[in-house]
Amino acid sequence: MRKLTRRDTLLTFCAAAMPALAKIGGIEIGLCGQAKDFEKAGKWAFDYYEPAVAEIAAMSDADFASFRERVSASRLRCESFNSFIRTLTVVGEKVNRDALTAYLNPALDRSRQLGARIIVWGSAGSRNVPEGFSRDKAWSQIVEFLKYSGDLARSRDIVIAIEPLRKQESNIINTGAEALKLVHDVNHPNVKMIIDYYHLRVEKEDPEIVERARNEIVHFHFANPTGRRWPKSPDEDPVYGQFFAVVKKIGYRGRISIEGQGSLDEDATGSLEFFRKELAG
Repeated sequence: MRKLTRRDTLLTFCAAAMPALAKIGGIEIGLCGQAKDFEKAGKWAFDYYEPAVAEIAAMSDADFASFRERVSASRLRCESFNSFIRTLTVVGEKVNRDALTAYLNPALDRSRQLGARIIVWGSAGSRNVPEGFSRDKAWSQIVEFLKYSGDLARSRDIVIAIEPLRKQESNIINTGAEALKLVHDVNHPNVKMIIDYYHLRVEKEDPEIVERARNEIVHFHFANPTGRRWPKSPDEDPVYGQFFAVVKKIGYRGRISIEGQGSLDEDATGSLEFFRKELAG
């Protein structure tokens, strides 16, 4: 029998100390959050971390290098990102293609260096239709933007995922059905969609959309629709059961990110247990 080296012993100790991963039935559970909370999230059994593209893009070179080192030293990777665009617009009379290009290329490069596979495009401010502006033209501009950003993402092996947002946040693309139509209009292999359970419930959309869009859904966000809080109990919402039944029915094998109000210290353990129960079987 081979004698254990000091390195073998250290690796065994580290593996034992590392929390068991949350992955259940082929589904990974992650957490949306700021870069400053990355290390803390690693103390819980999340499978990945989801920061904001806009935050990463705004970092200085030194700050980004530091964060990249922190990610490299962690078992967690940033496999998905949200908040794709914060200050630029893709709809209206003031769309600046050069500014978009200057932002998108380095933002996508940085995201990929941190492990990005999915980038969620919700970013209501970038897509809201100005008052009096043609909605048909706005839709065409969005299609054009997604084809262009899809090309840029494809060169980095990243998929852009369209996120439907409730009407209180966005005046276009509010339902999964609308996002599905947009995916079909764009018709790009690197442009797909996400369902956010919170927005789905606010818009009173039937979870059946998950089955209808099964071939285009690449990601989920999730929060208790009451207060947009981290989920902790099956009794919080009467549609939880129906939603997870559809997720299991379609054989989804991807990621679900918690996105809402909560804290690691108070809610992480309860939320992870919630997903274990809902996704079991």
